[in-house]
Amino acid sequence: MERLHHPQLINNSYWDIIIIGGGATGLGTALDATTRGLKTLLVEQSDFAKGTSSRSTKLVHGGVRYLAQGDIGLVKHALRERGLLQKNAQHLVNREEFIIPCYDWFSVAKYLTGLTLYDWLAGKFSFGKSKYFSKSQTLAIMPGIKEKGLKGSIRYYDGKFDDARLAINIAQTAIENGATLCNYTKVIGLLKNSGNDVIGVEIEDTITGEISKHNAKVVINATGVFVDDILQMNNPQSKKLVRPSQGVHVVLDKSFLNSESALMIPKTSDGRVLFAVPWHEHLLVGTTDTPLKEHSLEPRALKEEVDFIMATAASYFNRKPLEKDILSVFSGLRPLAAPTNGDGNSTKEISRDHKLMISAKGLITITGGKWTTYRRMAEETIDLAISHAGLNAKPCVTKELKIHGCTEFQGNHHLDIYGTDRKLIEKLAQNEPELNQKIHPNFPYLMAEVVWSARNEMAETVEDILSRRLRILFIDAHAAKEMAPKVASLLAKELKQQIGWENDQIDIFNKLANGYIYQAASIDSVEEIVK
Repeated sequence: MERLHHPQLINNSYWDIIIIGGGATGLGTALDATTRGLKTLLVEQSDFAKGTSSRSTKLVHGGVRYLAQGDIGLVKHALRERGLLQKNAQHLVNREEFIIPCYDWFSVAKYLTGLTLYDWLAGKFSFGKSKYFSKSQTLAIMPGIKEKGLKGSIRYYDGKFDDARLAINIAQTAIENGATLCNYTKVIGLLKNSGNDVIGVEIEDTITGEISKHNAKVVINATGVFVDDILQMNNPQSKKLVRPSQGVHVVLDKSFLNSESALMIPKTSDGRVLFAVPWHEHLLVGTTDTPLKEHSLEPRALKEEVDFIMATAASYFNRKPLEKDILSVFSGLRPLAAPTNGDGNSTKEISRDHKLMISAKGLITITGGKWTTYRRMAEETIDLAISHAGLNAKPCVTKELKIHGCTEFQGNHHLDIYGTDRKLIEKLAQNEPELNQKIHPNFPYLMAEVVWSARNEMAETVEDILSRRLRILFIDAHAAKEMAPKVASLLAKELKQQIGWENDQIDIFNKLANGYIYQAASIDSVEEIVK
């Protein structure tokens, strides 16, 4: 199989649609556009899903908290999209049982009523009915839960997935349908005509340093927390559209809950919702909601955020997690609408729904939303692009379109996450026996997966592999550092790089991974994180 690699673009090429941003929204938009017969180019300044789209709580959900806020329409649309996504990416999206522990009878009644409505709103896309469990039933399902004062629990169903892997599979699906996708390609300027209409982009290939210009009938700004950077390229005086909000997650050993079910804490000390979700044989606990003034590709957790997560978990777990138990801590930024008045210190009341607008003639901006609704956001974006530019396009087909890798079979093998590609990876390991070895003794991941990702998933760096193709950095940062030399060696050989590149990659990755190892004294305030 020919290596699916970073494509070389011809200068002054012409496209129907150029999409800036390779996260969930941009990738979904590229897939929607190309399957309607539009000539489509997507450029991403780093790796696909490098930012927010690899740093979610791993939920495909309608949004129980939005239901509590009375946003029935948003929940209903999201539940429908949850059902479509589960059908179209069966290898990645799984039904998950969530348990809400109740320590008073009023909570039992309130949550059972609310979640019955949640089930009803899902209609034919329902994942299962909510139900009350007694104290003994709850402890049998979730033996790690705090027993004192427990009255019982409410069980409901939602979806769980691997966000970065879905991003890669959507990218592959778009390419298979004719789109051109480039990671490590940064937009450094917008092209305009004499009437000040946006007619294309100027880009820099950050691997080769090559600069080129590309024309389009419509440019779509789908850069998440970076949308204002693109808008200010168009108009340096434009007001900020986005106010980033940080969500932090900590990863613990799965034994703290010792359950296949996920824990949902509907109201914490400051009104947030907190989840503890089994993920890749570990326990993911989060998230926070901290307003920030700045954005970056590598946001860092604040001590107060980690303290909040750990204290909340301790009040629900039988065994109190300590700082030394944190295997990895990661942060993601949500692109929330900037407040129009007041100081904007709280993001709780800012809508999580998406915003779609024509920012200038030839420039469309899409921001906000969430992973679950990426397909619908993409459909609306391309509908607007078609009407705005008078494009000749076919109707949207993504409601029924299977994502690359989709297969009904789901087992417990770690390679099942690749779906239909599992057989090809196993064949690679069989044909090249030196690749049929584990990268690390404590994890099932094979050397063949590194080579596969380089050849077929556009992985260019050690970080691409260990952060977004195999997810080790998000699960156990120390183990990721231990894997880096072996991964660098495999990649260097595959990408035909020199020994100096290999050593540089190890150094770069180790510095990055240090930011995922929790050190309480490292960052203590929002001021430090935005310097």
